[in-house]
Amino acid sequence: MSQTDWDTLPEPADDGAADHLTGQALPDIALPSTDGADVRLAVEPGTLVIYAYPMTGQPGRDLPDDWDTIPGARGCTPQSCAYRDHAAELAELGVAAIYGVSTQSTAWQREAKERLALPFALLSDAHLHLADALNLPRFQAGGEVLLRRLTMIVRDGMIVRVHYPVFPPDADAGRVADWLRANR
Repeated sequence: MSQTDWDTLPEPADDGAADHLTGQALPDIALPSTDGADVRLAVEPGTLVIYAYPMTGQPGRDLPDDWDTIPGARGCTPQSCAYRDHAAELAELGVAAIYGVSTQSTAWQREAKERLALPFALLSDAHLHLADALNLPRFQAGGEVLLRRLTMIVRDGMIVRVHYPVFPPDADAGRVADWLRANR
């Protein structure tokens, strides 16, 4: 989606729903990953980038009705692709791992990881364990509870920076790289 296309979508407003996250420790919760193992973010060493996204579409499946009218809903694939494209740069800036997290099943996420050639794991919070423990902002669409798009930069289990709301989604990875460069 080009910048012009982003201009046609409603931009999400900062409703303060993520203000409480900076300075919090990640909860010790295991989330299933597309790489086949559970990931316990709280004990992952070093700097992590964790981006929460509503859902990736799948070829041949319709997105929920009125998806484009929900501020911040559209853009999960461009956001994931931007992290794919910035993965080497983020590693050079000291990021030990990138994780995308949504409420979709691991099987759903695995299709997206393979189709988009993502070099990092996607994590399923289908049971909302992480969302509930951190009180992550969410919304409902198509009968599902979905995460609002946000990005957390974590150092040794502590959230040190939160980007919320994230818009446009395809610029998120670049903003994270800029912040890491400025805050070494």
